[in-house]
Amino acid sequence: MLARETATSRDAFLSIPLVRHATRVGAPRGLYLAFLAEAYHHVKHTFPLLALAASRTSDERYQDALVEYMKEERGHEKWILDDIRALGGDADAVRNGRGGPACRTMVAYAYYAIEHISPYAFLGSVHVLEGMSVLLADKLADALKGAIGLGGEGGFSYLRSHGSLDHEHVAFFRELVDGFDDHDTQRLIIDNASMFYGLYGAIFRELGTGAELSDVA
Repeated sequence: MLARETATSRDAFLSIPLVRHATRVGAPRGLYLAFLAEAYHHVKHTFPLLALAASRTSDERYQDALVEYMKEERGHEKWILDDIRALGGDADAVRNGRGGPACRTMVAYAYYAIEHISPYAFLGSVHVLEGMSVLLADKLADALKGAIGLGGEGGFSYLRSHGSLDHEHVAFFRELVDGFDDHDTQRLIIDNASMFYGLYGAIFRELGTGAELSDVA
């Protein structure tokens, strides 16, 4: 239901030039490091957002799911810093810096939606971020390895782990979402998933601004 209702937003995300190019033939090392920096600055909020959503709902089924998810998600941002180091990037500068405008906007909306719309709004972001990881992460890692010319897996632990791990997360949350019979709750989750496709896509559009995509085409 959720995938069907958000198909147009999903297709718009997948049509972003940087997404299309990077998953086909990779991207330069500098652009990949920029992507990892943005990933760090939104992934580090996953655990706090989960905790916030859990604290704002009285739905025990939903709360239990969020707590279970928290156990698996804590500390994943550290994997990104390890990847940055493995690629010769400045992990300390990333950790002490801040995300770009698009990333900050997405994170701010995630907090706003939980606090002022509904704790269920968080499921919209899960659908987008986890779903796109399953669809693109392994493909992106393979393409990037070829483009950058690396033989080992150093620098790709975040992508590799999320490409496989998120299959379980997507199935878990699909079952959770399908368990909602209330039309208003379903509509709310659909609307927020559509919002997050646009917000997450803006990060890639921002990263792609000025990038020489023809170099990786």
